Amino acid sequence: MIAIASDHAGFHYKERVKSFLKQLNLEFKDFGTHSTDSVDYPDFAHAASEAISNGECENGIFVCGTGIGVSIVANKHKGVRAAACESVTAAELSRKHNNANVLCFGERLVGWGIAEDMIKIFLNTNFEAGRHTRRVEKIHSLTGR
Repeated sequence: MIAIASDHAGFHYKERVKSFLKQLNLEFKDFGTHSTDSVDYPDFAHAASEAISNGECENGIFVCGTGIGVSIVANKHKGVRAAACESVTAAELSRKHNNANVLCFGERLVGWGIAEDMIKIFLNTNFEAGRHTRRVEKIHSLTGR
């Protein structure tokens, strides 16, 4: 199950993400927002991140204006490793090297074609483990989250 979330600045892309995931026959849970009315991104990013942290969802796709705000919020949650990406290469390496489980991007910064490609590569790339495992393990060991 994929957790999806956005604020008002990422609402249109979140709706496109939902359509795209349906085309790929992937299950998701929409944590909002549900319109372009101004909202606070932490409300939605916290709810979606908690679902990943507690095992309800395996990974996530979060969208705001830049992707930065939602990634900061997501990374406050135990077991969540969110990456704010603006390129397909960044999305791929976030999985391979950082074992990221949340892809974040900005509707104001990333064209939809790139966003779609980032989603595909993020969902289809595995963690390389090996030398990266030690580094990823240190992320949560130092904070307890």
